[in-house]
Amino acid sequence: MSTTAFLTDSTLCIGCKACEVACKEWNQISEDGYEWSGHSYDNTQAVGHSTWRHVKFVENPVEIGLGGNSGEQLPAWGFSSDVCKHCEVAGCLEACPTGAIVRMEFGAVFVQPDVCNGCSYCVVSCPFGVVQKNEEDGRAFKCTFCSDRQKAGLAPACAKACPTESIKFGNLEELRLEAQLRVKELEARGIHDAVVYDPLDTSVKGIHALFLLRGDPRSYNLPPHPEVPTTYMKKGWTSAAIAAGVMLGATLLAFLGERR
Repeated sequence: MSTTAFLTDSTLCIGCKACEVACKEWNQISEDGYEWSGHSYDNTQAVGHSTWRHVKFVENPVEIGLGGNSGEQLPAWGFSSDVCKHCEVAGCLEACPTGAIVRMEFGAVFVQPDVCNGCSYCVVSCPFGVVQKNEEDGRAFKCTFCSDRQKAGLAPACAKACPTESIKFGNLEELRLEAQLRVKELEARGIHDAVVYDPLDTSVKGIHALFLLRGDPRSYNLPPHPEVPTTYMKKGWTSAAIAAGVMLGATLLAFLGERR
């Protein structure tokens, strides 16, 4: 089976949240409550243990340039459906001590709920803040990439439900090419701030959930330079070895000094 991926095109997203609903319905995930967040029309606010797909509302003020209201700013919304990135080098998978997190044959990073012991190492090791522990249940949860549907030859529920095809699903390399072609198409239409988010030049080594965005990726809760925590282990062990060597040397000098 070829390596599969999502391509989420925020320029096509209308904020309908059909992907959120389809994800919850297929995976039988509980509701998140009905409290009004006050952040635009975004009540779920972020992905978590009970929100595996989240449509983010990005509010950017625009200036009115016509008539008597020239110079006045009004809110304008951009939308983008966030999800687990299923990283090529996954911090959660590397940190899991029980083997609960595995790589599926089509590239998905999958948390096995029957093996998870709730240690939360995966939570702190995710550079995107995707994995979350359910405090009532005691285990960590995130998007499964609809692994059960993929094994049956079906597209993930979120991509199937998207009415504007903002969420595309297919071969990873083909979607990377499609994203670049889409950027060129937007540029030809006068849109020059479209970018493809796919951190290949970091320790994450690329993701299986690509994003086509307008503007700064940080506005969409996407770090510009995500890093897998284990990439710092070499520096940490080197520093520890140097410190241990210095302490050993100081101890030997003190011992020899006393003998003299």
